[in-house]
Amino acid sequence: MLIRRAARLLRTSLFTQVAVALVLGVIVGRLWPDAGTSLQPLGDGFTRLIKTVIAPLVFCVVVTGIAKAGNLKAFGRIGVKALVWFEVASTFALLIGLVAANVIGPGNGMHADPAKLDPSAVDTKTGGGHLLSTSEFILNALPTSAVGAFADNSVLQVLVLACLVGAALLHLGTKVPAVLPAVEQVQDVIFTVVGYVMRLAPIAVFGAAASLIGQYGLKVITTYGKLIAVCYAVALLFLVLLAVALRLLTGLSLWQFVRYTREEMLLALGTASSETVMPRMMEKLRAAGCRDDAVGLVLPTGYSFNLDGASIYLSVGTLFIAQAVGVDLSLSQQITVVLVLMLTSKGMAGVPGSAFLALSATASTLGVIPAGAVALLLGVDRIMDSMRVATNLLGNCVAVFVVSRWEGALDTERARSVLAGESVADAPSEPAAQDEAQEEQPVTAGG
Repeated sequence: MLIRRAARLLRTSLFTQVAVALVLGVIVGRLWPDAGTSLQPLGDGFTRLIKTVIAPLVFCVVVTGIAKAGNLKAFGRIGVKALVWFEVASTFALLIGLVAANVIGPGNGMHADPAKLDPSAVDTKTGGGHLLSTSEFILNALPTSAVGAFADNSVLQVLVLACLVGAALLHLGTKVPAVLPAVEQVQDVIFTVVGYVMRLAPIAVFGAAASLIGQYGLKVITTYGKLIAVCYAVALLFLVLLAVALRLLTGLSLWQFVRYTREEMLLALGTASSETVMPRMMEKLRAAGCRDDAVGLVLPTGYSFNLDGASIYLSVGTLFIAQAVGVDLSLSQQITVVLVLMLTSKGMAGVPGSAFLALSATASTLGVIPAGAVALLLGVDRIMDSMRVATNLLGNCVAVFVVSRWEGALDTERARSVLAGESVADAPSEPAAQDEAQEEQPVTAGG
């Protein structure tokens, strides 16, 4: 009986398939490191397939969201409120990381000699790239061509295009009656494609886990055990505080949301990439009562502006490096660390080795930490991916719920029912707007 049940779960449950694949990947990587390392293309191939649909999916969801909401001003308010939440959350993550690193001192006693470290190893990790300045970041968010935005898979550029197209549909109204239904149909096709690709998720997790353990082994945990423990403990504390904020502001449970999205969470952890689950998360947030325009704007934007896990890692990592080489940072220098990381942590997504670029920029700004000291984190960076991915992903999903609630774009009753596992209609609800602007009827023919 138990064997039959286990076989049925393995056949029908994506969560079970991914969990088994993760365990098998760890075993293969531990017993046959060379073979495990060679399996990395399995994970990379899956990530590529998912990335091909992210840009068109974001475009479709945002366009339909604006058109159905019928109010561009409301969409603008959602964007502003999202940015405010992102800044508060990521800054709070930075501060918690700094406090924990000061109290526990993960780098104390290492007595590392920067002269023996190889700064060129960091250049290899980052590919010789650099973090964008504020002006470069803004310019890069503006598309140079419609085709280029999709070809480069630049989510911010696609968002700008989607906003323009959505605004145009609102303005033209009944003059283009076939456009909105066509966009909705393309969206349905994309979600179907995502469903097909997700069947390969267990293979991807197996390859990614085997490669990680095969390449780094388990010895890194003993070498950097204190740093790893501090980062993961701070991330857990941050998520607990995030759960409290979600409960107070929306009445929803973060733990129920984690259970609701357990397949996506496990897949993100297994592949060490939150991008692999963006399409599925958008679909589940819509099904949980968040309106299309809020989901389509807040979640993709959060992937660039709301990297809470990365903020924790950067703040703890900076103090770890300073402590490891025997540099005692004053209060004013630590305030400088926060201010610098508030800027450098934005727009890190998609930049190779962005964490090391941000750490190098912070070290250079302080002027008291040797540049080569950043190489101390090369051996542990990959182990931190799970913490960063889980914290970033949950932080962005909480932002969707909170901003949707603030803007009246959340069907709270539906959200409670879905997160509690109760049966509801398949189609995501379109919650009634709660202010005068949102009560206006959509002017598009398709709405």
